[in-house]
Amino acid sequence: MNMPKNGLRFLRVLFVVLCIADATETLFAQVDQGELERNLTDVTFINYEGPHARIETREQIRQIGAGLGRAVSGGAARTGGTGRYFVIHSVSAPEGDKLDADIFGLGVDVGVDHIRNLRTIIQGYLQEAYGYNAADASLLAEYTTIYNAVYRGAWDYFTSRYKTPVIENLSEEKAGLSIRYDEWPGRTLMLIPLGIGGISSIDTSAVSDSRVIEELRKEDDRGVEQRQEMVEFKEREAAEAEQRAQVEREAIKEEEQRTTEERAQVEEERQQIAQEREAARDDPAAQEELDRREQQVEQKAAEIDRREQALEERREEAQKQEDFAEQKTEEAQQERESIAEDQQALIDAGERSGVIGAMLESPAATVGRLVRLDPATGEELKRSPLNTVSIRTLTFLNGKILAIAGETRSGGAVRLIEINPGSLEMAKQGDEDIHPTSLLWVNGSDIYAITAGNGSLNLGRFDANLTLLAKSAISVHPNASVTIQQGSLLTQRTDGSAAILNPGDLTEIGK
Repeated sequence: MNMPKNGLRFLRVLFVVLCIADATETLFAQVDQGELERNLTDVTFINYEGPHARIETREQIRQIGAGLGRAVSGGAARTGGTGRYFVIHSVSAPEGDKLDADIFGLGVDVGVDHIRNLRTIIQGYLQEAYGYNAADASLLAEYTTIYNAVYRGAWDYFTSRYKTPVIENLSEEKAGLSIRYDEWPGRTLMLIPLGIGGISSIDTSAVSDSRVIEELRKEDDRGVEQRQEMVEFKEREAAEAEQRAQVEREAIKEEEQRTTEERAQVEEERQQIAQEREAARDDPAAQEELDRREQQVEQKAAEIDRREQALEERREEAQKQEDFAEQKTEEAQQERESIAEDQQALIDAGERSGVIGAMLESPAATVGRLVRLDPATGEELKRSPLNTVSIRTLTFLNGKILAIAGETRSGGAVRLIEINPGSLEMAKQGDEDIHPTSLLWVNGSDIYAITAGNGSLNLGRFDANLTLLAKSAISVHPNASVTIQQGSLLTQRTDGSAAILNPGDLTEIGK
């Protein structure tokens, strides 16, 4: 929204939250103290920030890694030049719980001098080598660089976590990533831990371990956005593994039924042969034919035995997939709880002892932007770039700042959004179109808003992650209200008449 040009700007500051407290103890309460006591690198990357004689586009930089990725995807175990960028794809026989890895090396002639560009190269590599989309590859590249910087020089860690062939391709002085760009050329062997394939080709448990998360939490915004993205990534990993396990279980069940039936047939044939053999004791020709049939039956029985052994291996693999899904779900849940604590601490602590408010752009406006003010002087400390927030919908829930924001013109949309409490920027948007005049109603962890789609206004129920959980079948009035009494939700139909809905699935009660 453009500011009015007539020189009249009416600002209405609606103070929403915030008393200031020292939140340091809360923020770090969940950190594993054993990890903190390790003598590992603090990660603040030092980059070259001056002019460059040659400027490459982001796509040109990404293609450096993409070329290496295509080679690995095509089956190469080693690719690239040792003086430039190169990869060693090290995958070998199981060795306990130790990991395979791609070793991403930076030779003496590389020109990369900013962590942003190094991550872009790794992003391109991950896209081509393992089929990740741009967003996922970018997320994994960021975590990979932090991970390698955290463990730079931690030789005992690398030797305990990675298989022997991986270690044989490393050297103690080069393993990991220096935080200084001028120490990268010729002195860098980054490890990209490998997982089980598919979306889990990279081991996210390794690159997002507690020490890496602790580094992200040192950021002003506690790394909330990156951590949320990793949580969502792990939830997708869990869903994919669970789906693979389910498909395999169904296939196993069908195969078990077939082998059971075939085993029964074998037993019947054995009995039949035995009966015929007794009846033809004095007939050599018949005995010879029965020998041939018996041999065929035993071959069939042996084949069934082999298939049943293969089934057992498939059962074990399906169980591994289920265990993996459970592990990722647990990791995601634990990190969600930690993120919620950090978000609440950010809201409580504020920035520079500020309070968060909402500012209207003009007297007639219903949308505006968030600002952070000094409570003692009224000085504006920070202004959100978001200028289409429906300020009547500003909501604080479980450590998150939620609102309705946006415009429908010029390709825009009105959606539920989450706002980063540190930067005051949009951290996430929902997928459902919301009516511009809708309010937000909160009941526990549920959020209700009026959705707009296909020419109909309906009441929607959302969770704190902005996911639509249910939508009413009845159309509602654009100025409808929502109240929840005695386990029922009351609102208004399009004609203004009262309607009673189930608060969970939003079906109409009594219909």
